[in-house]
Amino acid sequence: MRSLLFCCFVVSSFLVKAQILPAYGDSRTATTGWQFLKIAPDGRSAAMSESFLAVVDDVSSLYWNPAGLTQLDTNKFNFAVDYTDFAAGTSLNFAGVTYRINDNTLVGVSMQYFDAGEMDVTTEFLPFGTGQTFRATDLGLGVSLAKELTDQFSFGVTAKYVREDLAAVHNQNVVFDFGFQYDIGIQNTRFAVAISNFGFNTQPGGEIVVLNLSNDSTVNEFTEIAVPTVFRLGFAWDAIKNDKHILTTALQLNHPTDNNETYSIGVEYGWKHIFYARTGYTFATDSGAFPAFGFGTWINRRFGQIKLDYGFNYLTNLGMINKIGIAYTLPNSFKQSNERQ
Repeated sequence: MRSLLFCCFVVSSFLVKAQILPAYGDSRTATTGWQFLKIAPDGRSAAMSESFLAVVDDVSSLYWNPAGLTQLDTNKFNFAVDYTDFAAGTSLNFAGVTYRINDNTLVGVSMQYFDAGEMDVTTEFLPFGTGQTFRATDLGLGVSLAKELTDQFSFGVTAKYVREDLAAVHNQNVVFDFGFQYDIGIQNTRFAVAISNFGFNTQPGGEIVVLNLSNDSTVNEFTEIAVPTVFRLGFAWDAIKNDKHILTTALQLNHPTDNNETYSIGVEYGWKHIFYARTGYTFATDSGAFPAFGFGTWINRRFGQIKLDYGFNYLTNLGMINKIGIAYTLPNSFKQSNERQ
């Protein structure tokens, strides 16, 4: 296992240094499609400024790192629903369900839906609208598999169908997520690596009518669009961990193919596994982020455990972003649930 960890470090360093993932200059902004895939859907990770890869141990693993599913509780089913109030009246919805096949293997399904709302059709001659409207939406459907190989090492993979619709133009693709988590075994320290949204370029279909003063024209040929692949490397450390208090710190490197690399730190404090407070900060981001913060709580009931999370971010170019989520753990039996209370 030590040799495996060493190889993982070598490969990760090589990827970061040599930039195996495509690079398009300094910022590389707006060079890929399916941008909704890069929006963190859950309040917990948002509150930690998305420094979450090595921390994740809940249903949001379906988005962040499928290997994190192995850290879920021993119950058969876990559910989660998250809502993001994003910029300019847009929104992102996320839902996930996981099922434990046995002690070492879990599967899950997830859905992401981004809605930009109804928008007016405008032209250079009619800047206030032509009377027509259109809608922009994005959909992602994923199936995940996670397996724990040893007490310290687990891996996971996700296959996702993604689709973008802009008026009468659409683009669809299949992308993959790969990840692993490794418990180093020293002072409650974990290490994780993940590659998200790995896939091939695709060409949009459909057609769009371009309005002008003389004859309208129809465009039905479009340039191929690349996927927004992201390489992430994360570390987490439980500085304090006992029955009453837990203090987790996290560091993360994010290397997208269509933007600058960013670095983030996050902190989560938990009291008696009931209340959690979180904060974090992202460095080298284009939008000049302010510190993030949020909170969460676990509520034990006879019919299972309910988890509520909230995260707040303020970005200089996008304004306030609020994320709220609810998760539910279905106990294997009511007796087991009662024993936890």
